[in-house]
Amino acid sequence: MALPDSYTIKTGSIQAYFDAMLDAQPPERFSVKFLENLGFTSTNDRLFIGILKDLGFLNRDGTPQQRYFDYLDRTRSAQVLADGIREAYTDLFAVNTKANEFSVQDAKNKLRTLYSGKKTDLVIGNIAKTFRALCDCADFSGTASTRQERRPTDEQIEEPHVERDAPVRQQHEEPLPSSGKIRVSGLQYHINIVLPETRDQAVFDAIFKSLRDHLG
Repeated sequence: MALPDSYTIKTGSIQAYFDAMLDAQPPERFSVKFLENLGFTSTNDRLFIGILKDLGFLNRDGTPQQRYFDYLDRTRSAQVLADGIREAYTDLFAVNTKANEFSVQDAKNKLRTLYSGKKTDLVIGNIAKTFRALCDCADFSGTASTRQERRPTDEQIEEPHVERDAPVRQQHEEPLPSSGKIRVSGLQYHINIVLPETRDQAVFDAIFKSLRDHLG
């Protein structure tokens, strides 16, 4: 059963307890002595330690857990507390996802069913009052564990770089004519000719004539 056994009869002091935690250096162990140093010396104040354990702020021996340290961030402390309440009262939120909006009487009625006679009506009433007081100190509009995904703006979206192959020109070879010449359409050739070192014009004439004969 995911329901706490802890409660306090000083529900009006719950906000003061949490405020004192925010102003104090987190202890190695949250003990009765530490609570007294915060200014809460009544024996009834000690019940708050059990509440912190059920909320996941402390482990069983009173050592602060990560949720305790997260709570010290004032910008989201109320949301961190809401996370702890949802976890401690899981069965109550399973009955109604908006259990944090219950009145004391609403919470008491649901808890009677959930505890199935395992708690006295007096204890259930104190647990319901404690639950209501805790919810009043928390912010359930968006719990700290919720991470909102932001859609990128147009400026943040970069188009992927796509490398495109250069267009390939289709090469069409016409059938070889009877003359043996090859006619190629759609292509352009650049031919470098190394001429022999000679002053004989007949040599040059023969070279260029051969080119005309073979290239058309």
